[in-house]
Amino acid sequence: MTVSLDILYEDNHLLVVNKPANLPTMGAARGKETLAAIAKGYLKTKYDKPGNAYLGVVSRLDAVATGVIVLARTSKAAKRLTEQFRHGDVVKEYWAMVEKCPHPTSAQCVDWIRKNEQQRRMVVVENGNPGAREARLRYSVIQEQPHASALRVCLETGRKHQIRLQLAHRGCPILGDRKYGSQRNFAPGIALHARSLGLQHPVRQVQLDFLAPLPRSWRPFQLD
Repeated sequence: MTVSLDILYEDNHLLVVNKPANLPTMGAARGKETLAAIAKGYLKTKYDKPGNAYLGVVSRLDAVATGVIVLARTSKAAKRLTEQFRHGDVVKEYWAMVEKCPHPTSAQCVDWIRKNEQQRRMVVVENGNPGAREARLRYSVIQEQPHASALRVCLETGRKHQIRLQLAHRGCPILGDRKYGSQRNFAPGIALHARSLGLQHPVRQVQLDFLAPLPRSWRPFQLD
């Protein structure tokens, strides 16, 4: 069954969507749906495009996470947006529900991380470890609840599984994230949501800010 797109913004250059949980952005095994393939099909049908519709994936989310993803509808837009992401000009804010409240309640996290091929996950290592890359983020507590806490997370680097690993490394795994030590269920996916994203329009040179509503699975936390 094909997933319908939750479109936050669309023009001749951009397609911005609110990704659901358990949908890979791209690169899934043959026969499995991806956000990129669904978006291409949407554009092809809506605009009656012959052949394959162009779509540039300039931002990604883990399959189990939800929230804002920006897609480029032209190669020019893709190139300019990729440069914004590379230079750190894009402002990204994530919300996460974690198993316990971190202390301090706001801080910068700086770690060196690399992929562990045997465990098929990212791990924290010492600076200088072969393949290690610096990972930086800032978090602050939005709300502390009896059995979980809501965090606002701002990425300063964009490493694979960075938020999941760095929070778990501090004893605060994201709800439902079994890969990184969570003992709590959260379905579908995990309680990590790309809440907002701000960037400059690649052609019109105006600031755009996108806000993704929280999924239904977050309703018990009463954050919206």
